[in-house]
Amino acid sequence: MTWENGSKVFAECVHKGLLRQDRGKTSRGWGALLRQARHKERLRIARELHDTLLQGFLSASMQLRLVDEWLPADSPAKPILRRALDLIRKGLDEGRGALLGLRSPALPDNSLEKALGDIRDDFAPGSRARLRIVILGETRSLVPSVQEQIYWIAREALLNALRHSAASRVEAEIEYLPRKLRVVVRDDGAGIDPEALRTGRNSHWGLTGMQERAASIGAKVRVWSKRGEGTEVEISLPIHGLVKTA
Repeated sequence: MTWENGSKVFAECVHKGLLRQDRGKTSRGWGALLRQARHKERLRIARELHDTLLQGFLSASMQLRLVDEWLPADSPAKPILRRALDLIRKGLDEGRGALLGLRSPALPDNSLEKALGDIRDDFAPGSRARLRIVILGETRSLVPSVQEQIYWIAREALLNALRHSAASRVEAEIEYLPRKLRVVVRDDGAGIDPEALRTGRNSHWGLTGMQERAASIGAKVRVWSKRGEGTEVEISLPIHGLVKTA
């Protein structure tokens, strides 16, 4: 090979390398723009929910409380009215929780472990259940769009356990296997009604939403529960091609 031909080959290699580098930068740039766009859309939805649905619930609650005060103590309507007020209060609490999730950044420091551990800060120090995070295997970051969905599914499972199960212990186990990520949320609480598990009708557990999020990234969600023996939610995802590179 002559010096001239060698220079041409070298120049072509450099050019191809620069093109690959540019493609990589472009891909990362588009990924960042997509994440920003998703976050802006979540903020827009949160504002609309706050200004319409939640404000409507709050106004209805205030009106019903006035009616409750006017009714005689022995009125047969009192128990029904109190039940309606309790349902509205629960709806407002869960709506505020949803708004908090919409407004929150996806994952602080891109750490699934830290983000799930921070959920305990949403509850008062005297809350009954103790939350424990367990990490098995070598921690790896997945591509942000996938890791974010895993976080939301696991977060929903943790919030269900902390809010609704009357558990004394709640545990989130994150296991990094060579070809798979497993996140298991388990509690020692009251368990879920088998009929609700079968049909997904008890909406406060958010089971349908968890399944839909999982399907969007090729993950699977398995739920095991028995009355009086607690609940276990397993999220599993093949991670080939999804591990984030430096």
